[in-house]
Amino acid sequence: MTDQPAAVRAWHAVVQSGDPAGLDDLLADDVVFRSPAVFKPQEGKAVTTRYLTSAMAVLGPSLRYVGEWHGDTSAVLEFEADLDGVYVQGVDMLRWNGADQLTGFTVLVRPMRGLNKLIELMAQELAREG
Repeated sequence: MTDQPAAVRAWHAVVQSGDPAGLDDLLADDVVFRSPAVFKPQEGKAVTTRYLTSAMAVLGPSLRYVGEWHGDTSAVLEFEADLDGVYVQGVDMLRWNGADQLTGFTVLVRPMRGLNKLIELMAQELAREG
């Protein structure tokens, strides 16, 4: 897409590369991450980087974006993935500031079986990262 916002292009580049180092420039210091499995919003660049790095490891091998809608400072990216034979469908809701840094990252996932599998694998990955 030629009209794709810079923040969205940067997110896709990080995902396609599989290298979370790109998150350092992409995430604002005060970014807030909202997980489908954790009630309390996770605030700050360090914890958001940890969650997104783990998600890239868990979802990355089969993640594919299948739809995208965006406005001036926000976007919704629809994705699908296969986690050990369990279908996962979800959306990433992104918000960014004037510097094209992400200030908000919310993930929603369905069906329940897929969410449960994602929670299981994310817990393992987060524990590995320490």
